Amino acid sequence: MNRVETRGLVLYNQPYRESDMLVKIFTEQTGKRMFFVKNARDSKLTPVIQPLTQSDFILKLGQEGLGFIEDYRDSRSFTQINQDIFKLAYATYLVALADAAIQDNIPDPSLFAFLSKTLELMDDGLDEEILTNIFEVQVLSRFGVSLNFAECVVCHRLAVPLDFSYKYMGCLCPEHQAQDFNRAQVDPNVIYLLNRFQAVSFEELTTISVKPDMKAKIRQFLDQLYEEYVGIHLKAKKFIDDMADWGQLLK
Repeated sequence: MNRVETRGLVLYNQPYRESDMLVKIFTEQTGKRMFFVKNARDSKLTPVIQPLTQSDFILKLGQEGLGFIEDYRDSRSFTQINQDIFKLAYATYLVALADAAIQDNIPDPSLFAFLSKTLELMDDGLDEEILTNIFEVQVLSRFGVSLNFAECVVCHRLAVPLDFSYKYMGCLCPEHQAQDFNRAQVDPNVIYLLNRFQAVSFEELTTISVKPDMKAKIRQFLDQLYEEYVGIHLKAKKFIDDMADWGQLLK
């Protein structure tokens, strides 16, 4: 077996037999992999095999099948996320979305860094809804989806009110909107924000301020995009949708 030292983020764990556990970890160097932990309840690894825990792992990897965690150091859990049911719901959805976006055992250090930094910003108090929207927009490429929110796909005009066309996988300006009568008819400000989200850098994310009504419009449109082009239905996303109904009671 190969011995690898790499940073990793625990996506989830599940019981195996009476006292053992299977743990799925998104590693920076080797992608997503499943690991076997014997006697997980009494293991020294127990603190670092919990979901949303990031550590520098020393791993033993086989060519096929399960790997093993030899040791770890510099572990970090996202304290503020784990203490807030709303943040935790969005963070759980993000890791599930990252899990769905790439195949197992395929390295994707860029996605690992993006997911890790998004969770870090969420833990630091930035808006979990908008961070999730930014992640959703930028991870679309992992599903083979490339959308143009910047310009009219016909004449390439900029800085005009745009509407989105599912047919053209991009936007149409007022002069060309008649080419698709089934276009989204979405608020042009949503298009503007999604265009910003596609290219936003971490340095720009010191603050995020979007009004609740605009958040709702972004959420609705992104749901439509994912239904149209991706077609996945994650349990974590359903929980967020249901949370809209009962979450205000908790707040």
